Amino acid sequence: MAHHAHKEHSGDRLIEEAGHAIVKAGEQWTAMRQDVFRALAAQSRPASAYDIAEEVGTMRGKRVAANSVYRILDLFVRTNLANRIESANAYIVNSHPGCRHDCIFLICDDCGLADHLDDDNLTGALRKAGTDAGFTQVRPVVELRGLCAECSG
Repeated sequence: MAHHAHKEHSGDRLIEEAGHAIVKAGEQWTAMRQDVFRALAAQSRPASAYDIAEEVGTMRGKRVAANSVYRILDLFVRTNLANRIESANAYIVNSHPGCRHDCIFLICDDCGLADHLDDDNLTGALRKAGTDAGFTQVRPVVELRGLCAECSG
């Protein structure tokens, strides 16, 4: 497996790195975007836009529309601040927002845990297969489902 090095962030440092990354991408780091990112980062499992809207609404003391959160989450995916777990229609924060690469997600069918691993050889081969077939802007979405060590133990 070919791996690459990246720095994992957490807590306030993760929020700060996300702000830098989105500004570097030419976007604004608004209070609402920061609140959505903070709520997403606080989740221990992939979360839906509705889960995040509820959390942000609680933080702000007023209702937050899920469609607004969807737009922000889509922006986060485009700017590498979050990843979408396609099979669950849920999102997970990218703990290394400055690093662009394709993740392979491991998702527990029992508890919902989502972890990732990096295998640049595999995702690179998938990218190449897509471009060889005439596609552009190919981004591999790889999800492996099963039971995590704790649930299978």
